[in-house]
Amino acid sequence: MASRPWGMQLPPPPVVQAQYTPEKIVKVNTETGWNKEESNKNQQKVAVDFTAAKSRKVYLPAGTLWYDFWTNEKVNGGQEITRKTTIDMIPLYVKAGAILPVGPKVQFATEKKWDNLEIKVYPGKNGSFILYEDEFDNYNYEKGAYTEIEFLWNDASKKITISSRKGEYNGMLSIRKFTIVLPSGIEKEIIYKGTKIEEKF
Repeated sequence: MASRPWGMQLPPPPVVQAQYTPEKIVKVNTETGWNKEESNKNQQKVAVDFTAAKSRKVYLPAGTLWYDFWTNEKVNGGQEITRKTTIDMIPLYVKAGAILPVGPKVQFATEKKWDNLEIKVYPGKNGSFILYEDEFDNYNYEKGAYTEIEFLWNDASKKITISSRKGEYNGMLSIRKFTIVLPSGIEKEIIYKGTKIEEKF
């Protein structure tokens, strides 16, 4: 499966300085290089609390509404905000109108079935997304062996349309479940059999 969650906003780059461990500039001799023994000898041990909350400044572009991926809090664009962070969480914001598919946690593509996808929809603007799938491990997609399923969000009518599946390939899922989730917590399960479905929220 290949899919790209367009519309997401990551501050570029999310981390450019160490937040938990002290940084030290090491002068290197251009002829002899880095003296590891000398560096370790002069190094001071510092206790580090990796559970401490930190913060990061993030600029959100103007002209749209943004959603905090972790909390679903709505934030207007065109401003710089300060976001609390932890060692395992970077600031991540999703643009209004984005449709974001979330699959199972896997180490490799075929470890688990992809028959139950969560589809996160972020209201505020119309949005679209095409879910592309193929056989995972060969070049048959070059011969047309792949599928595309288009998702359309109409913000005025609060309606999602899942279009009829285009294409086919060996081993494709003919029946699957999509769980549509809004930031408000409202969610609906849709059993998809390859034909067009519309659902209002």
